[in-house]
Amino acid sequence: MTTHTPPDAPSDGGATTAENRTAIVVGGGRGIGAATARKLGAQGLKVLVADRDAAAARDVCAELGGGHGHHALDIRDPEAVQALFDHAETQFGPVSVLVNTAAISPMPADGSRLAIADTDTALLRDVLDINTLGTILLGREYARRARKAGTDLGRHGRVVFLSSAAAQLGGHKSSVIYIASKAAVIGFTKGLARELAPHGITVNCVAPGLIDTPMLRAGLRAEQDAEASAAVPLARIGQPEEVAAAVAYLVSADAAYITGATLDINGGYHMG
Repeated sequence: MTTHTPPDAPSDGGATTAENRTAIVVGGGRGIGAATARKLGAQGLKVLVADRDAAAARDVCAELGGGHGHHALDIRDPEAVQALFDHAETQFGPVSVLVNTAAISPMPADGSRLAIADTDTALLRDVLDINTLGTILLGREYARRARKAGTDLGRHGRVVFLSSAAAQLGGHKSSVIYIASKAAVIGFTKGLARELAPHGITVNCVAPGLIDTPMLRAGLRAEQDAEASAAVPLARIGQPEEVAAAVAYLVSADAAYITGATLDINGGYHMG
């Protein structure tokens, strides 16, 4: 009788095991990224918290305690992305887990929707560079390092990107360029999942709905929560920790047969 060993079954050797994996969490200085860094750190992963706000990354890293790291990063810069992975490999070894939560969502101060006709070209490029190009640069660098690392990384390799319910629904207050940038993330996730599948690496996407983050609060006051969540079947705003829990599952051994998927974390706001 022939038996097949799941990709994340315990290994008899090799530098990377489920217990000593290194995770890069980009956008880890606040919101969903910070909650994810805390969650993965609590589960025993060595976490490198990366954020364009160096002080925020350092503060979250300090919360995690010893054995973790932080890094200032501009994900629009290919050389900076390479330096991020160099830092992680020098400090911890091969990167098994990549999570990208970094994004911007332009919104007028009154919380109204920014019309595409009123969006200047510089802002269009900034949103695409951070939300879309940044995700692609991170995924490309992970793929390059995974190719060099060999089969051992594939046993525990996980990539998770963040999209948005706005990309699936067209959004209500989200700008058109934000919606487009996050829709591209879903497509890139599927393409990268196919490319990395032969290496045993999974690539998935999480699409949060209304989550209580600094990005949401830039256009939504607390007294507007009831009105905003009226269309959500669970009738509330979600918490960053609830998204982090989903990410933690997708990078776990239990999710070894899930790839190319988009997991909705939105309280039923969008049911795909």
